[in-house]
Amino acid sequence: MTTPAPAQLSFDELGTPLRDTTFVVFDLETTGGSAAEDAVTEIGAVKVRGGRVLGTFSTLVDPERGIPPQVVALTGITQFMVTGAPRLSAVLPAFLEFAAGAVLVAHNSGFDVGFLKAACERHGYHWPRPTVVCTVKLARRVLSRDEAPSCRLSALAELFRVGTVPDHRALNDAQATVEVLHHLLERVGSVGVHSLEELVAYLPEVTPAQRRKRELAAHLPSSPGVYLFRGPNEEVLYVGTASDLRRRVRQYFTAAEGRRRLREMVALAVRVDGVVCAHSLEAEVRELRLLTAHKPAYNRRSKNAGGWWWLTLTDEPFPRLSLVRTPRSGAIGPFRSRRLAEAAQNALLEAVPLRACSQRIPARNPSGTPCALYELGRCKAPCAGRQSVAEYSPAVVSLRALVAGDDTTPLRTMAAHLETLSGTHRFEDAATHRDRLAGLVRALDRGQRLAGLAALPELVAARPDGSGGWEFAVVRHGRLASAGVARRGTRPMPVVDALVASAETVQPDDGPLHGAPPEETSVVLRWLDRPGTRLVHCDRPWTSPAHAAGAWRSWVERAEAGRDQYRITGH
Repeated sequence: MTTPAPAQLSFDELGTPLRDTTFVVFDLETTGGSAAEDAVTEIGAVKVRGGRVLGTFSTLVDPERGIPPQVVALTGITQFMVTGAPRLSAVLPAFLEFAAGAVLVAHNSGFDVGFLKAACERHGYHWPRPTVVCTVKLARRVLSRDEAPSCRLSALAELFRVGTVPDHRALNDAQATVEVLHHLLERVGSVGVHSLEELVAYLPEVTPAQRRKRELAAHLPSSPGVYLFRGPNEEVLYVGTASDLRRRVRQYFTAAEGRRRLREMVALAVRVDGVVCAHSLEAEVRELRLLTAHKPAYNRRSKNAGGWWWLTLTDEPFPRLSLVRTPRSGAIGPFRSRRLAEAAQNALLEAVPLRACSQRIPARNPSGTPCALYELGRCKAPCAGRQSVAEYSPAVVSLRALVAGDDTTPLRTMAAHLETLSGTHRFEDAATHRDRLAGLVRALDRGQRLAGLAALPELVAARPDGSGGWEFAVVRHGRLASAGVARRGTRPMPVVDALVASAETVQPDDGPLHGAPPEETSVVLRWLDRPGTRLVHCDRPWTSPAHAAGAWRSWVERAEAGRDQYRITGH
């Protein structure tokens, strides 16, 4: 039986030559093998292009936990060495910037990339979904079992006689992996693999059926937008965004897509639809709306649509904090999970002397029994008539002022308690208290900023498109109402006028965000916050309260960096 010759690639499919591809070869040392439970102790990376080293990145990382003896024996990284090293929250953004736009390479990449993804999720960074090349998989594809019985890094380093001996230290292992990668790329060049796209398609995970389906992307334009994979019954299987629809969708039919679930999705897909968007903001917003409308089976995010939590004061003589799904005016949030909302609730109960119990207490003649919190001095027992409505109300007023951004006294109270704990050498309690306060500040700051944007009836903003033109967004009550572009040489204001005239009408609702979906408002706010954005029009001033939680951002940054955690000045 004759194997059919593969279809010849068109000129625009040839891709990026390997000699012009920037690779960031990296290695992590960790306290164990679980990305969910263990922590990074060291990061080492080398940026290369065309065989030339462009830069290196190397740092120890404080794992904020003990390093097991067997790991110390393997890596030589001791607890003393990481004491005083920066934490991952400070190192991660620097590494993401170092690796931005490059192809990531690692030996057994699933392990290292798994830790990076978990770290991004834990610290609130977007995972950029770079192309990833695993030198273990590439070696198994290129080398025979006789030539390389083992594909461990040490074995491949010995086989290729590389100059750097791997020793379970991150930078040395990354440098050894660079040399191994170059030897492997020499091998694939002899079989006609000369571009990045050809390299990822050459890896073994791509089945012939998966490769044949690349024709599903043939009709898509090289424009920003949203793509929808559809199944045999026209059901939407998956929704995603792309700056180049055709290129991004083609990646699903190569080894660049290594996720098992999405390979399964590609096998089911019979068509890919594309929705061309003006720019990245419109694409992100349309993706969110399509996820809500279709709830695709293969999008993890669609399973959490609408899963926001809020904290609100109950409507009773002695109000208490309650977790709700539908917010009312003055609610605190939004929170992605119940766990985060409960953490903020606990922090607020430390900051403001509200009752923690859930019983309803009448305004007159309460007949309850004081609980243990009364004995500990953390509640004044309004349930037993030992605190009147008038005596209780200052706590309610204080909380509402904190949420509205009118007063940060509760935060100062928590900070003073933190200093007391530190001064009495109760460092573990101080660290817990510090993290709780930092989490509360972040939650309040985010909620106040989202509410400030959602309160605006109309805002028009512009960003340079990088080619001498402008990207525009019309935002109404936190929702994207219209989007467009004025290319270089086009007068921008007539475009703005047309976008405003054709923008979606938005009727505000109740609640802190006036009915806007929290995730959409967050996406819009991130776009507006990016350097270079200009306000074209705002029908009323976009302001932030003078005593908003944003005034404490520098404190949170110092606390997370492990420097000057407890001293508060200037707020």
